[in-house]
Formats: sequence, C-alpha cells, structure tokens
Amino acid sequence: MARFEVPEVDLATMGQQVNTADLFFELGISYSVGRGVPTDRIAAHKWFNLAAARGNADASRYRREISGEMTKAEVIEAQRQAREYVSLQ
Repeated sequence: MARFEVPEVDLATMGQQVNTADLFFELGISYSVGRGVPTDRIAAHKWFNLAAARGNADASRYRREISGEMTKAEVIEAQRQAREYVSLQ
C-alpha cells in the first residue's frame, strides 16, 4: 500500500492529487490510533465514512467499530463533518 505524507491532514486534497478511498482510510487509522496526530474519534469516523463512501472495503467495519466507542452526539458531529467535507469538494 502506498504511504501518504499529509502535513495538514484536514487538507487532504494535496494540490492536484485525487482524493482516494485509501488515503481517507489511512487518515481514519491515523486519527483512531494517534499516529502522527492527536487521537480523535470524531475525525477518525469522518475519514472512515468518506473512505467507505469511495469504496474502501475495510472502512465501513472500522467506522462501525469506532462508533461503538463514541457518544451519539460525537457520531452526529462526525457525520456532519463528513457531509461538510463533501459539500466543499
């Protein structure tokens, strides 16, 4: 699998590079375990959600697992952030 260096993870467009499901999945992993960024379940859920929507086969399972560790309000916020990200693209 390719490795992506993202200095500002919320700027995942990275110039002309196409956003991919795998990139979003890796961002979800990074936020879920705190790899290079602070652990953030809301951000992890958002990126897993976006990865799943773009066809990453594992992202739905990871999103479901992390949502079990979140409050209902946190899940709602993660979904709002994912919708906002899509609307800005």
